[in-house]
Amino acid sequence: MAGTDRQRALIAEGPAIILVEPQLPENIGMVARAMANFGLAELRLVKPREEFPNDKARSAASRADHIIDAAQVFDDLPSAIKDLHFVYATTARERDAFKQVRGPVEAGQALRQRFNNGEKTGILFGRERFGLNNDEVSLADELVTFPVNPAFSSLNIAQAVLLMSYEWMKSGLEKHTDTAFRGPELEPAPKEQLQGFFNHLEDALQARGYFRPMARKEIMVNNLRGVLTRAGFSDSELKLLRGVLVSLDYFSPKTPRGSGAPEGRKREKPPAKKISGDMPSDE
Repeated sequence: MAGTDRQRALIAEGPAIILVEPQLPENIGMVARAMANFGLAELRLVKPREEFPNDKARSAASRADHIIDAAQVFDDLPSAIKDLHFVYATTARERDAFKQVRGPVEAGQALRQRFNNGEKTGILFGRERFGLNNDEVSLADELVTFPVNPAFSSLNIAQAVLLMSYEWMKSGLEKHTDTAFRGPELEPAPKEQLQGFFNHLEDALQARGYFRPMARKEIMVNNLRGVLTRAGFSDSELKLLRGVLVSLDYFSPKTPRGSGAPEGRKREKPPAKKISGDMPSDE
């Protein structure tokens, strides 16, 4: 693929995010950024305090311009949700209402199921200072609340949107443990290689006087083996560690690597190859 950046399709689906009377355009921008991070694209604003679109919101959105540009502004909440089939209202406090209360994980899964069934859904978020009032909550089908510190339960609006957006994205993964990328899959090294490393390490430590007093050597060796066995080293990891031990065996502060081969470790030069076409010797 041409260029150094890989092209990725922009995910833009899922429930509408509805902000009721947001005050700061910077918060709207950060909400848009959180939405874009996790594949949401539809932003609806109910009576924002400042005129929208807004340059402050666009700046805070950090290139989530597609969400800012497509955002819709409504005069009241009923107008903002009239085309939706199901709506969650987020809240940080207990409400006196006959409504089912879900956690974000359960709500994310329910939204995904409704999305797969072709339903249009939305999530309501209230004002920065006091959230949603009871009249607004009454328009929702169910409530979502977060398992937060009860002594400090207030979430920034962008944080709340981020949590719900994350749960929405996670609900669409084949496995909830999936990530954007993984480390290399390493096969455990065979015991023969591990035993060779142990023997090499033991010899190196013996030469440096590590086992003191000598009466405790067996216990110390067994402890080392216990620690190193637990790590589950791969073949490449053991080769790396063996290289470290080899370097410690061959080099010292007086003759560090790069200063030439240590005494007794000089390599013999291979015999020069006879080049075809050389002149015969006079000898």
